[in-house]
Amino acid sequence: MTIARLLPKRRSSQRLLKFRSMPKLSPAARARKIKLLLFDVDGVLTDGKLFIFPAPAGSNQTVLDQRTLERSAQQAGQGGFGFQSQSLIEAKGFHAHDGTSISLARLAGIQTGLITKRISETVALRARDLNLEYVRQGIHDKRSCFEEVVKEAGIKQEEAAFIGDDIIDLPAMRAAGLAIAVKNARAEVKHEAHYTTPHAGGDGALRDAVEFILKAQGKWKKILEAYLGERSPKEASSS
Repeated sequence: MTIARLLPKRRSSQRLLKFRSMPKLSPAARARKIKLLLFDVDGVLTDGKLFIFPAPAGSNQTVLDQRTLERSAQQAGQGGFGFQSQSLIEAKGFHAHDGTSISLARLAGIQTGLITKRISETVALRARDLNLEYVRQGIHDKRSCFEEVVKEAGIKQEEAAFIGDDIIDLPAMRAAGLAIAVKNARAEVKHEAHYTTPHAGGDGALRDAVEFILKAQGKWKKILEAYLGERSPKEASSS
């Protein structure tokens, strides 16, 4: 058989493979599946700045859970995990819009949680204030932690989203069904994200992510009405 007779079959095979390849999901299609939203803290919930202050005398109480305290003890002396000190306080700034987004997500039946490398009393307090379902501090391997939380939530990985800003977040983002980068994320993170928020971390980026997901799921207007508690005059008169 000549080479000339082989070429048409090869082209036909290539066309067949191309025809059978699955189309890539759009960000909106990915967002429609989301039941769990996980996110980093520094650079996502905050603008990434850290403020270190001397702790007031006698302030030795902690709000960290036992698991985080044990992890903190294991990582004492290692850089980048936060201060294990009773003489220093690490302060961060959070945006009220992000707090609202957690309430909106909860009304839509979407669970929320954070996965961060640094261990901070401030983060523990904010997580308690927001009533997050999952709080994981002192985590370097974010992908493994992401997979553990997804398993605990009883869902598939494609039903979970992760929001990040730096390269430490990439493993978790790669495992997520929807990878979200904040506006101030590093270029490598934006390159691999399915969606980038209009606002920067600490300036309402989490709110952007929640709004994008709820709009993709067709729940946005209904959730807003539920959040505001609006009723029509007819409904109010019949209640």
